[in-house]
Amino acid sequence: MSSEGHGHTHDGSEGPGHTHGPPPGMGPPPPPPTIDPFYQAAIDEQFNPVPVTFSPEQNDMAVCQEHKKVVCEDCGLDFHELNIFTKMIAASNPIAVPAPPNVVHPGRSQAVQKAKEEGNAAYKAKNWGLAIQHYNMSANIALSRNPWEPAALMRDEMAIIICNRSATFAAAEDYISALVDADVVIQLKRPWSKGHFRKAKALLGLGRLEEARDAVMLGLQFEPDSAEMLAFKKEIEDGIEKQQEAARSPIISSSATMA
Repeated sequence: MSSEGHGHTHDGSEGPGHTHGPPPGMGPPPPPPTIDPFYQAAIDEQFNPVPVTFSPEQNDMAVCQEHKKVVCEDCGLDFHELNIFTKMIAASNPIAVPAPPNVVHPGRSQAVQKAKEEGNAAYKAKNWGLAIQHYNMSANIALSRNPWEPAALMRDEMAIIICNRSATFAAAEDYISALVDADVVIQLKRPWSKGHFRKAKALLGLGRLEEARDAVMLGLQFEPDSAEMLAFKKEIEDGIEKQQEAARSPIISSSATMA
């Protein structure tokens, strides 16, 4: 036998060398999770074994063990839905796998942005109907994102799109629709003061000044230094003061006299 052996050492005297154990950083697989005894007892209590076998004619079809029927009244068993589900799984693409989580579709993001910018251009041109159409399209594209794409991304996109649509409805004097959209924006992104600002604008258009002031005050809690919000708050308060003064003013009536 050669004195050189098989060319590596096991004592670590010549550096990392070679090992017969698991690769560095890879230990034995973790033990399976333990099941809560309470839940296990509940599962065992509800478990009902079913006598099932495969059909002699079709080895992919479940039937009752005794009578070899898919729907067996004697056994009280019905494997019809199970067999349909099995066939759907068997017919599915075996190599189709979902995309990794949080993968963003770049084409969809570009389409959302493009439709939104076209809406902004129509808004600046005071073409309210066209602007709303583009915002609707942008929102529909954003809502069509795949389930594995980040939900936060869709919420941010929708908040901006619906906020712009609320402004367009208000400009078109459709204050009810503007208010509905503003409430949606607040639900999507409550800390964003713009949603509260849009709600106040819609309420002002509806003549509900005190509610408009409350909406502005709530928005200022998230952005207390907003010059736009502070100026609008003053505008609303001036309007409320004028309403109060008009209510306090005596009604002066005059009667015409006949000569």
